[in-house]
Amino acid sequence: MDINCTQQELALLQEVANAAGALNRETYLVGGFVRDKLLSRPTTDIDFVCVGDALELAAAVASRFRPAPHVDYFKTFGTAHLLLRSGVSELPPYDLEFVGARKESYQLTSRKPNVEPGTISDDQLRRDFTINALAISLNKENFGKLIDPFGGVADLDKGIIRTPLSPDTTFSDDPLRMMRAIRFATQLGFSIEPSTWQGIVDNAARIRIISQERITEELNKIIDAKVPSVGFDLLYKSGLLQLIFPQLVALVGAEYKDGQGHKDNFYHTLQVLDNVAKASNDRWLRWAALLHDIAKPATKRFEDGHGWTFHGHEVVGGRMVPKIFTALKLPLNEKMKFVRKLVELHLRPISLTKENITDSAVRRLLFDAGDDFESLMMLCEADITSKNKQKVKRFLDNFCWVRQRCREVEEKDHIRNWQPPITGELIMEVFGLSPSKPVGLIKDAIKDAMLDGEIPNSYEAAYAFMIKKAAELGLQPLQGTTS
Repeated sequence: MDINCTQQELALLQEVANAAGALNRETYLVGGFVRDKLLSRPTTDIDFVCVGDALELAAAVASRFRPAPHVDYFKTFGTAHLLLRSGVSELPPYDLEFVGARKESYQLTSRKPNVEPGTISDDQLRRDFTINALAISLNKENFGKLIDPFGGVADLDKGIIRTPLSPDTTFSDDPLRMMRAIRFATQLGFSIEPSTWQGIVDNAARIRIISQERITEELNKIIDAKVPSVGFDLLYKSGLLQLIFPQLVALVGAEYKDGQGHKDNFYHTLQVLDNVAKASNDRWLRWAALLHDIAKPATKRFEDGHGWTFHGHEVVGGRMVPKIFTALKLPLNEKMKFVRKLVELHLRPISLTKENITDSAVRRLLFDAGDDFESLMMLCEADITSKNKQKVKRFLDNFCWVRQRCREVEEKDHIRNWQPPITGELIMEVFGLSPSKPVGLIKDAIKDAMLDGEIPNSYEAAYAFMIKKAAELGLQPLQGTTS
């Protein structure tokens, strides 16, 4: 079996083969594991196809290990799944999936196939791409034999993505395969074979029958790639991006007026995304890069004597983030809040390089960024996409200076993640108030006074300032509540 398996993996495959032999069940190793091993890519996902009952085979395989792993059975789909520990604590477990060989046929209105039992040849015929239609026999008579009916190994050598059937059939049957083609091209650094590419272009509108969750799953895999811009560029050129992410397509192109133009914000955004990808694997920082200029089309104006402006695009963009996350079925939790924060703050460090920076401005940046300060600075540095090397050096030097000033102020004032010592609850208790506008006004005034250096960061100073500010609003503390 010449597919770069470790001794442990070979032992695992032999156990599966033994279990299949005991059941007299024709069984094959298929798909991504074969592909990735031939490419020497790390993988722990192992798929098996058997002719017959896959659930029974999974149970038989699990019983050969001690302790026996739990098996999840999906009887409706005729599949079973189990996790096997690799034996090395730092490594993830092997993810084993068992499915019965099957034939598939599709209806125009759905990507859900009509399924019936089939042979290994039938099963390979239903695969999306030649490089994923590879199989290796685990049967005693030809154990380890590579079965490659569509030239998948040659396509791996050439670095191309190609469908085993006609592209129109492949993509019309399951339109998600169009996004998978682009995702594999992005992850593997492959090109898409011309007729396969034309099939994507011709069938792009079929993506509308795919659920948003499945589309977003592919988007996330593209955004996680080493050079994610490749995937987004292909999505745009194929016509798919216009259908699944129109807000991003709105960034495309440069407009000229009176001889003045602006940069193409779509390709600028993709370069920023790639710059972030070089520095971080954080998926949500990459989403922040993708969305940092998303409101430029909505805020674009031409000002005589000045040219094109995008005033407030960071604020408008921040408001767009929850709507985009909702539409794409991305998580509406702390991840979304992180992306929104970075979109809203991405111009702040740049502005600090253009003025006589004050401790107050630094405190406010540190306070607003909190634990996400380093991510924000990474995004800002990635946002420098000029081809002018001197300009890039000047901006990076300025950001180094901003970092240094932030370190100095943080060491002195400890502002990052700082919370004012006077809470809203204390304000209400001292002045006998219910939740109301005066409570917020007093609390904000205390915060601003501390950030501006008007009062020191101490409870006593904050309390005295609270009494003073409340008096300006006509409020007096209740008897017995003075500190």
